[in-house]
Amino acid sequence: MARPLLALNWKLNKGPAEAARWAQHLVGRLPEPLPADVAVLAPFVSLQALADALNLSPVTWGSQDVSEHEKGAYTGEVSAAMLAEICCKYAVIGHSERRQYHGESDETAGRKVKAAQRAGLIPILCVGEALDIREDGRAESHTLGQLDVALREVEVSDPKDLVIAYEPIWAIGTGRTATPDDAETMGVAMRGFLNGRYGAETAAKVRLLYGGSVKPDNIAALCGRQDVDGALVGGASLELDSVVAMLDALA
Repeated sequence: MARPLLALNWKLNKGPAEAARWAQHLVGRLPEPLPADVAVLAPFVSLQALADALNLSPVTWGSQDVSEHEKGAYTGEVSAAMLAEICCKYAVIGHSERRQYHGESDETAGRKVKAAQRAGLIPILCVGEALDIREDGRAESHTLGQLDVALREVEVSDPKDLVIAYEPIWAIGTGRTATPDDAETMGVAMRGFLNGRYGAETAAKVRLLYGGSVKPDNIAALCGRQDVDGALVGGASLELDSVVAMLDALA
């Protein structure tokens, strides 16, 4: 089982000044030893402030999106190379909110994964189903179908070069959480897909996260499963006490 990754997705919260203060306080409260890798996924404008505040700490940082383009006439886009220049480690790709509000497809996600990898970023590829799909008994086929399209032209020479986050849409910000059994069942299915695509050795080491109403009181049960290697955390990532409590729970 891979070392857990606690990926903190701030979404549209915390500008540069608040991000810097938050990060400085976090560094002072990190448990030793640190029970998981920690990454803060911030709005683009706050990334440099995080880089400055977290530079000498074990905490890494990353973006919530990345352009599929390297450069050119793409107003409003931020390239993977630009993110790498400020030492981002991760880029979230295909989050359900990007899909819902910006019309991003699995094909778009695949192009962004490749762009991130070319620049040396680790993509956190998000997949997951809506409630009607789960109730229809198609959660697994839908989610694996998303992976199939997004990873169709993606090579994974090192399993550390890819993270996959299973985020059932019906559990994001709703207070409803998939059970540890639900998360593990999907983890097993995704691991099986990766085995068929990249081989057993790579499949065993790619980190699989669960995202969807993760909190201090459920993170240990979720991440205690064999095929859940960490969590993509939204709302509970905003409060410092909550983040410290999640790290304590993982320990």
